[in-house]
Amino acid sequence: MKGLLYAAWERLMLYLPVLVMGVLALGTYWLVRSTPVPEPAVAERVRGHEPDYFMEGFSVKTFDASGQLRSEVMGRVAKHFPDTKWLEIDAIRIRSFDTKGRLTTASAERGLANEDGSEVQLLGNALVIREALAAQGASPGQPRSEYRGEFLHAFMDTEQVKSHKPVELRRGQDVFTANSLEFDNVQQTIRLQGRVRGTLIPAKR
Repeated sequence: MKGLLYAAWERLMLYLPVLVMGVLALGTYWLVRSTPVPEPAVAERVRGHEPDYFMEGFSVKTFDASGQLRSEVMGRVAKHFPDTKWLEIDAIRIRSFDTKGRLTTASAERGLANEDGSEVQLLGNALVIREALAAQGASPGQPRSEYRGEFLHAFMDTEQVKSHKPVELRRGQDVFTANSLEFDNVQQTIRLQGRVRGTLIPAKR
């Protein structure tokens, strides 16, 4: 009897490593099947040139430190783009006042305006008008000015108007046309390029 038990024990010890390896293999297989498969990483959506909000029939006003109105931007529909921080406006209209209180208005079929309205690109039947400025003391007055074209780039704070497309400039009774324009009201300079034509009306005495 003891001999039979001893023989059985010897055989068990002989196959024990194989049994242990089998149990470990089954356990590993069970763990692999039970572990949830990670979902493939979803690429983060890259935000492109898309509007983050809309406005209809709006008016946006900005004021200086003393509370005086500096500019007002109006339009039929506006879209704000967070990547550029610009407003794209249909049927745009603008009123802007300089430090002397001189009014400048602008309008177009469509426009692009930065957040404070100091820089505006006008597209389609663009028109910028600077009202006349009366003489004050030693400072001479300035006549009414109009700028017309399919594209005008107006800088309200620096009082500049630029365009790389054909424009018409009316300053008082004088009329100029050109293929491009750079006007600086502060420096009192006008640069017309391309096919330039002008009609000058002598001032009345």
